[in-house]
Amino acid sequence: MASDRSERRLAAVLAADMVGYSRLMEADEAGTLERQRDHRSAAIDPTIATHGGRIVKTTGDGMLVEFASVVDAVACAADIQREMATREAGRSEDTRIRYRIGINLGDIVIEDDDIFGDGVNVAARLEALAEPGGICISDVVRQSIDGRLDLAFEDLGQRDLKNISRPVQAWQWRAAPLPGASGDDHAQQDIRFCTSQDGTLIAYAVVGKGPPLVKAPNWLNHLEYDWESPVWGHLLRELARDHSFIRFDQRANGLSDWDVETLDQNAMVEDLACVVDAAGLERFPLVGISQGCAYSIAYAVQHRERVSRLVLYGGFTLGTRASGEAEDIAREDMYLQMIRQGWGQDNPAFRQFFTTLFVPGASRAQMDSFNHMQRVTASPENAARLRHLSTSIDVGDLAGQISVPTLVLHCRNDGIVSFERGRRMAAAIPGARFVALEGDNHLLLEDDPAWPRFLDEVRRFLAEDEG
Repeated sequence: MASDRSERRLAAVLAADMVGYSRLMEADEAGTLERQRDHRSAAIDPTIATHGGRIVKTTGDGMLVEFASVVDAVACAADIQREMATREAGRSEDTRIRYRIGINLGDIVIEDDDIFGDGVNVAARLEALAEPGGICISDVVRQSIDGRLDLAFEDLGQRDLKNISRPVQAWQWRAAPLPGASGDDHAQQDIRFCTSQDGTLIAYAVVGKGPPLVKAPNWLNHLEYDWESPVWGHLLRELARDHSFIRFDQRANGLSDWDVETLDQNAMVEDLACVVDAAGLERFPLVGISQGCAYSIAYAVQHRERVSRLVLYGGFTLGTRASGEAEDIAREDMYLQMIRQGWGQDNPAFRQFFTTLFVPGASRAQMDSFNHMQRVTASPENAARLRHLSTSIDVGDLAGQISVPTLVLHCRNDGIVSFERGRRMAAAIPGARFVALEGDNHLLLEDDPAWPRFLDEVRRFLAEDEG
């Protein structure tokens, strides 16, 4: 129960406001609200909580947050702006949700859980000075974080702020551009649909310019959420940097049909063939990640004339259930039970279990985003069916029939697909080149030490085909 008495204290105050809120709402009210709710639940609110902030109040287009530590306040703001840039990177400039953020350190008055005073007023006025996607701070904040955060602020000089009697020294921070983000149509994906042999609608996306590059599906995908995700976005943008990049949501998840009767390895390969035909491709390199490696191998054997090269990361030829080992089967049965019982719950504990296996080195924001992506990508039953399928794969007899140049990459400490399984896959493919990467994550994150080498190896390998 809130106290009726006023209280004073020193606090760091963060004021945030959405850029162009009225315009975005007029253009697409429902879509803007849905995206805003998603950003808050998956990224913004968890980031604030991680840095010890208290959301004092929210408005339709902004919020006011109190922090005990000014360092936490600024670090939180930078994390939010970077995360928002990543999540909205796939959208055109005029439809992106972006925030301006102002931060001040000063005396505040707390009354009935709300805050007032000079500290709040200055933060709100500084927010108006910030660039879209940027942060503006007062000089007292700048002095307090000096040498404690690796952030570069530009001196804006003394500024006269509305309804503030004295000039305020202001400093501005701008987020670094995202890798591969140019702000033009080159980075905008075009989502389309095609119909597979059994009538299933398959959603696929085309983005970028240049020679074609196709990615096979993995356990769970969502064309829109993956493109914005801090877990997937950097990889997808890099693959689209110099290519016309085509990928799709496998049946039973994402934007493809969820209500499907057939869900097996052959159907996945048929869906891949459907997408390739719909995109009008003749010959192209094919990228497989995780179980997508197996689908890529099967497609390359069945359509030798279409595939020029294979890039296989974190994959295998034999699923854990297909191996027939009693211990593996018992563990997979436990996983399926967890998915069916807990996947759709508001509490992300069940999904967090899988997230930790996939990306143990992820930040809180990355994990929250991956948790949310899993929930919106598939129903509990479909997630279980797709998991069962991925562990039942067996393309061991097909791997030896691959006749195109193949690059296989695998992290040494991968907790989802063991390094040994990746090594055996490479050994089974004639002439395949194997690259061992240092790391624990099944999905390579942008700050993984192995990420630069992965990019270099893949780019050089694909360039050989284009040369």
